[in-house]
Amino acid sequence: MKITEINSPKDRKEFLRLPTRIYSNDPAWMQPLDKDVNAVFDAKQNKFFRHGRCTRFLLWNDNGECIGRIAAFINDKTSKKEKQPTGGIGFFECVNDQTAAHLLFDRAKDWLKERGMEAMDGPINFGERDSWWGLLIEGFYSPGYKTNYNPPYYRELFESYGFQTYFEQWCYAMKVRVTLQDKFYERHAKIAADPDYRAEYLKKSQIEKYAEDFRTVYNKAWVKHGEGKALEAKQVQMFFKKMKPVIDEKIIWYVYYKNEPVAMWVNLPDINQLFGKLRGKFGLLEKLRFFLMLKQMKINKFIGIVFGVVPEHQGKGVDTYMIVEGAKIIQSQRNYENYEMQWIGDFNPKMHAIAESLGTTKGRILITYRYLFNRTKKFERHPML
Repeated sequence: MKITEINSPKDRKEFLRLPTRIYSNDPAWMQPLDKDVNAVFDAKQNKFFRHGRCTRFLLWNDNGECIGRIAAFINDKTSKKEKQPTGGIGFFECVNDQTAAHLLFDRAKDWLKERGMEAMDGPINFGERDSWWGLLIEGFYSPGYKTNYNPPYYRELFESYGFQTYFEQWCYAMKVRVTLQDKFYERHAKIAADPDYRAEYLKKSQIEKYAEDFRTVYNKAWVKHGEGKALEAKQVQMFFKKMKPVIDEKIIWYVYYKNEPVAMWVNLPDINQLFGKLRGKFGLLEKLRFFLMLKQMKINKFIGIVFGVVPEHQGKGVDTYMIVEGAKIIQSQRNYENYEMQWIGDFNPKMHAIAESLGTTKGRILITYRYLFNRTKKFERHPML
């Protein structure tokens, strides 16, 4: 077996095609769009190249067949915040061969060590945590858009190498028509009685306004607590504009206090049910097919993307008020059967309490692993929030 670094169009094509062979007999797998994968490794499209570096490797058997792949990367803004400089690996795919997998991990580790790293997390994304993050260990059903999916045997490949669980990622699922607990309506009533509060769903005709309201809540709710970087107006406006064709107005909700946005609950239809039928392509013909399917086919699940309340209004019942207001409309529409939330780290007990109070179950569990290059160093899990 030999490993080569990707440096040609032929190599890049092989990187995209390998998963079609790995998952050829797995009906649950949804092939990601080539353009989405390519964008991660394109310095013109991925802003993380401004403060990071990335490379990719392919593994070949003695017959010249590609049997594995891996990406290795460094985000300079986050790597130095750890007790040891930590890089990342992702987009790992491999046949069920421990030797092959370990060769890939070794090559990625060596690349990271040469650049001053002392540990590596994986499988993660060279980008935001909302895409391609974690190794699936439970819930091997069709994944959502840009959600990692892998064969069950990958867990043994990672753990036999020495990767340890840095944190678990829990994706809660529920039936849309489930009856909420009485306590939701009791807390809802207290907020509803205050005329300074109001809840409303997004209107596409005012999408720029709602994009800015999203940015306001996000920057207040997360950034001050060290959970991320402040979002820029241009960045958020581009995201909402891009997602506008697939947005369902009545599953995106906001709460306002004296006309100022204080909470948001952003959901999107599970468009991967359609993207998965396009075999990775998204040219003109595929775009036409996609929008035709969007009109004709029923998407039976929607995905929770972001849920948050600004600090000044936390603990008052604003979260349950928003959920009940949204449920009135979403359940009455009867457009969806299932709901799944984006993953919540096991280090975030407050969000788990909210999710579990809805009557959800853990539909999907993923793991973010960490591997310390110094094998004598004490391993520590992600700190609790």
